Amino acid sequence: MNKAAVRKKTYIPKKDRKWVLLSLVVTAVILVYGLWSMLHLYISTPNWNDHHIREAYKGYGSQARILLFIVLGYYVILFVMKRKWLDAWTQIRKLAVKLLGIARRLHVPIAIVAMGLIALHVIGAFLFNFKLDFNHITGLLAGIALLPVPIAGIFRYKKLDRQWHLRSGLAFAVLFLIHAFL
Repeated sequence: MNKAAVRKKTYIPKKDRKWVLLSLVVTAVILVYGLWSMLHLYISTPNWNDHHIREAYKGYGSQARILLFIVLGYYVILFVMKRKWLDAWTQIRKLAVKLLGIARRLHVPIAIVAMGLIALHVIGAFLFNFKLDFNHITGLLAGIALLPVPIAGIFRYKKLDRQWHLRSGLAFAVLFLIHAFL
């Protein structure tokens, strides 16, 4: 029996491993700095619901929103390519193939950083201004829908997820769009 076939394959392919590790380091730095800055604002501000605190955690949500559009862009380009809507225009199709490769490489690292920013946004919302209103409930539901996405994404590398990464990611995307724009 072939030793390479017997040896277990790692969850993250070697070509993606350095970018995933780099994004984990960047996310850790962002989390430490964000928690430190929110704690500093909390200590220096006598009123918990102060404008500065609210703007701080809303800023993390806005930054995560931009990164999530880049992450979701991968699926949009993939959808257009699978439907073969660009086959008639060869120059645009070539550009779409290049964009798909770039989006594929950036999908996981940017998603990791976005999840770190979302974590800061959620921590800020819970600590400083949580109310039971439409915006906070949809954000809470979006956060719950986000939990299985990275776990299914790890299994996606080994093709063991049975489309759970896509399904839970789609549920998160819908709830995220409702939270962000309604």
